[in-house]
Amino acid sequence: MSENRNDKISAVTEWIREELEKNADPSYREFHRSLVPGLDNFLGIRVPKLREISRKAAREDYWNFAREANRKIYEELMIRGMMIGYARLSKEEQRRELEEFVLCITNWAVCDCCCSTYKFMKRDQEEWFAFLKTYAASDKEYEIRFALVAMLDYFINEAYIDQVLEILGQVRHEGYYVKMAAAWAVSICYVKFPEKTEEFLRKNLLDDFTHNKSIQKIRESYRVSKEDKERLKTLRRNPD
Repeated sequence: MSENRNDKISAVTEWIREELEKNADPSYREFHRSLVPGLDNFLGIRVPKLREISRKAAREDYWNFAREANRKIYEELMIRGMMIGYARLSKEEQRRELEEFVLCITNWAVCDCCCSTYKFMKRDQEEWFAFLKTYAASDKEYEIRFALVAMLDYFINEAYIDQVLEILGQVRHEGYYVKMAAAWAVSICYVKFPEKTEEFLRKNLLDDFTHNKSIQKIRESYRVSKEDKERLKTLRRNPD
């Protein structure tokens, strides 16, 4: 991916950069900076606009921007990742593009917003789940988060709930964004499969932080009954 904005660029890249500059919002930039630690090279464009740009660019000229995107600029990296979900790619191309893109993820926002576009994972689930399991076993924070977020988006269903819970119980990483993704995934598992997930929580496979954060997120859900919330409260740990 090119990182030189002075190189001769394609029409699609020129259009994307014009759209980004036109839609930059300084007030949103400051707000978003507080949500995503470590960001400095970004313009401040709201996610719906980024999706709109990504969708159009992916359908008109995917490959040129995929090659020319400047991954050091937050919005260009976001569009680069979202486009994988919107482009008309073969399964093999989707896989190769994801393998390249996942290496570039350096924050939770790019990870989560892009994962939500990969609806192609609803098809050929056996192959995509195997693909995600490799990342779940990584030792890199955002590779694991990518796997967990994609799983909670597309694989918390009758066919995969047992495997998802098993993977959640095996994840061992001290990264904050791994722990938060795991807790988020456990909470979605509970909403859809409460009995299986409560049994999982009672096995005490998670570290203290993730275990307690999972229960907190479940108890914050409007889709969980008051009675269930009170019972789950008793499962909280009190680490020294």
